[in-house]
Formats: sequence, C-alpha cells, structure tokens
Amino acid sequence: MIQEMLEFNRGFVEREEYKGYVTSKYPDKKIAIVTCMDTRLVTLLPAALGLKNGDVKIIKNAGGTITNPFDSTMRSLLVAVYELGVNEIMVVGHTGCGVQGMDPDEMLHLMKERGVSEEHIDLMKHCGIDLRSWLRGFEDTPEAVKETVDLISHHPLMCEGVAVKGYIMDSTTGELTCV
Repeated sequence: MIQEMLEFNRGFVEREEYKGYVTSKYPDKKIAIVTCMDTRLVTLLPAALGLKNGDVKIIKNAGGTITNPFDSTMRSLLVAVYELGVNEIMVVGHTGCGVQGMDPDEMLHLMKERGVSEEHIDLMKHCGIDLRSWLRGFEDTPEAVKETVDLISHHPLMCEGVAVKGYIMDSTTGELTCV
C-alpha cells in the first residue's frame, strides 16, 4: 500500500498538483486545533470548519487529549503560540472515539500478541513508566476535552491572552457542540 502511495506521489509532483497547496508555515487564522487521529476526521474536520491548507495548525493524537503537561502535543502548542503566532486554541473531541473506554490491559495483551516481550514491558516498568496509566483511555469525552482545555489554559508556560475552547464533533455530520 505504501508503494502505491509513493507512485501516486511521483505523479502528483510531476503534474505540479502541489501548486494549489502552497502556503507558509504560519497559520493564516492564527488558530491551533488539537484533535483525534481518527480517520473519520481527516477530511471532515477541515470541511466542517471551512478550512483550507494554511489556515490552521492541526495537532492530532489518540483521543485528541493531553495526558501529560509536558507531552509532544503540549510542546507543539507552545511552538504554535510562541513561534507561529497562534492566539486561539480549539480542542476538538468527537463522538464514537476509540480511546473512550480503552482498556490498558487489553492494549498490553495486544502488544504481546504482536510480539512485544514481557521483558520489554517489564523494562518500561523498571524505567518508572506506569504503562496502565499511560495506555488508559477516558470514560467521558466531554470531560476529557474539558480537562485538556483546563491543562492548556493553566499550563505554566502558556502566556495570558490565548483563548482555549473545547468542542465535541459529531463524527458523521461534523456538527460542533461547545463543552
């Protein structure tokens, strides 16, 4: 499958189709969006918000939440604010999220089924990583979005004046509801 995508890419470049997407690294709308990596949102979220290439910074992860104040999502937001001029942040969860109710024990079981050794799992524990906490999901999507908004808003490195708001997107219709 990757090979097919690479072949398409060669044609895309040869036909100069990229020209319709040329923009700068600075988001025109000065907005960053934290959202889930769910495949349903890849095209739906920008379409439902009327976004085009160059409008916003979109930061995606499993669940669209921040579980640690010093994870890569928070780092990306700080870069967006201080280096790229972002002054508004949207946290967009969605209906039917796969991280909602995710079971860390099931995830560890699946890792072992795919060949991760007990030795490597134990190594994480000995390094001080609580895998069950790190791999856990959330039970309530609106509450998870609220917690992420709160974490961003009160982060010790986030400057005053950056508006942070949370939303839930319907994964079918794209409708946003403020939380």
